[in-house]
Amino acid sequence: MFRALIALAAVASLFGPALADETGASDASAHVLQAEIALSRGEYLRAAEEYRKAAEAGEDVAHARRATLVADSFGFDDEALRSAKRWAELDGDDEEARWYLAKQQLRSGDMRAATRNFRLLLEHGGEEPDELLLRLVPALMDEDADDAHELVVALAKPYRDSANANYAVAITALTKGDDEGALKYAEKAIELEPEWLKPKLLYGRALLVSGQEDEAIDYIARIIGDDPDPDPEARMELAVLMMTVGRDEDALSQVNQVLLEQPSRTDALRLMAIINFRQENLDAAWADFEDLLATGRYRNDALYYLARIADYRGEHEQAMLLYKEVTNGAHTVFSQRRSAWLLAHEFGDADEAFNQLENFGSDHPFHAIDMVLAKAQLLASLERHDEALDIYDEMLRYRPDTEDVLLGRAELLLRMDRVDDAIEQYRLAAKRWPDSEISLNALGYTLADRTDRYREAEKLIRKALKIDPDSAAIIDSLGWVLYKRGRYEEALEQLQRAYEKFDDHEIAAHIVEVLYKLERKDEALELLIAAEETHPDSDLLNGVRERFFSEEAGD
Repeated sequence: MFRALIALAAVASLFGPALADETGASDASAHVLQAEIALSRGEYLRAAEEYRKAAEAGEDVAHARRATLVADSFGFDDEALRSAKRWAELDGDDEEARWYLAKQQLRSGDMRAATRNFRLLLEHGGEEPDELLLRLVPALMDEDADDAHELVVALAKPYRDSANANYAVAITALTKGDDEGALKYAEKAIELEPEWLKPKLLYGRALLVSGQEDEAIDYIARIIGDDPDPDPEARMELAVLMMTVGRDEDALSQVNQVLLEQPSRTDALRLMAIINFRQENLDAAWADFEDLLATGRYRNDALYYLARIADYRGEHEQAMLLYKEVTNGAHTVFSQRRSAWLLAHEFGDADEAFNQLENFGSDHPFHAIDMVLAKAQLLASLERHDEALDIYDEMLRYRPDTEDVLLGRAELLLRMDRVDDAIEQYRLAAKRWPDSEISLNALGYTLADRTDRYREAEKLIRKALKIDPDSAAIIDSLGWVLYKRGRYEEALEQLQRAYEKFDDHEIAAHIVEVLYKLERKDEALELLIAAEETHPDSDLLNGVRERFFSEEAGD
């Protein structure tokens, strides 16, 4: 069996006593001891380095395995690659070692070596290679989308007449944003296996992503209509497509039909709950998510949304406790960060908030570095800027090539009024990730807001907008730099377009300021009052009121 893809070893077990035979070389044992001391102190990078040194100092496979899994779990890819190479040297037939080596080679950009090792895994996995290829795809979803697609295309070449292989390529094409490729390969999979539903559903989703919304919905609806006993999966996909284009009521109708036919179907209950949440039917959403929680399925999703509802209602203690229980899935980091924020800001217990983050990181090694970053963000929110900066500096050692870390450090420097240092950091991010709309926009907006380099700022923002033309944040930045350049009517047009996409207090504050400059003071005040009702604690809105409407505020 292809065990490396089915069930990788539990990493949590790595953080107890060493598993290796300690009767080997004393140097290896010394490095293991140093690694465990480093782990106990939260010195994660040093721990990974010491485990790797232990693997290199001796011949014990357990040391190499341990070194690889620790480095991989904390995201230290260079260390993980070196340790995986050592593991493979010591036990070249171990498919788990080959899996980690191939994954790290993919991350390092060594596509040829990664393809070779992944191909060996497929060919010696004990099952049909094209089936294993399809099962490989979910394991690649956390990797760079372009690299993952290139890898799957290379691995699929010997299986051009396999529906599995074509469907696998279609999935990675859609993930990387190549909707034409996704349509092409999904269509080929359908041609090879006409009765297989999954590539048809992917084809519909690719139509939607390509901008053909009506065609996508019609395509999936025809699949349902042409079948006297339609598969509920098709109805679920149709519901998702409808929800994506804002047809929530139609989506809810499809979900209700699924639940009518299969009342115990938890994915349908989950989708119904999310739709109710989106529509702000909070009582119904709360009941749905409680029902979902009682099933034992999608537990973390249910807890997250229940926390969001409690948070929205101002029930901070309940929200804090619910967020704390989210321990897995896409919402984990946000939930733990928000729980700690509430504990520190609403209940005044910053020390316990920091302990909570540190304990979660210790108990969940995959999120240990995320929790270090969360601590820095919490310190910044408490205006303990110097302590936060120390952690960001440490994070740069852990994650020197992580965009979020550089941008977070730059934002902190701005809070500290170290504008030149912040801009230097933003420039570094924009240089390192020249096609990142986030870094480009951050630099452009900062130049527009905190300097008079408006021409450069506009150029950067427009470049970001080409990459993501629908981003409300970037459209707001464009409006703001146009305002700074005195082009008030153009600025207002862009800012209002951004506000239609996202009801945000910062965008509202910008519009109020532009309206005031245009001497449309009544409209400005009307918008300000409406925005204050939605965002009563906004410092930006308070600042706009003080600058432009202090007399009205006094009245």
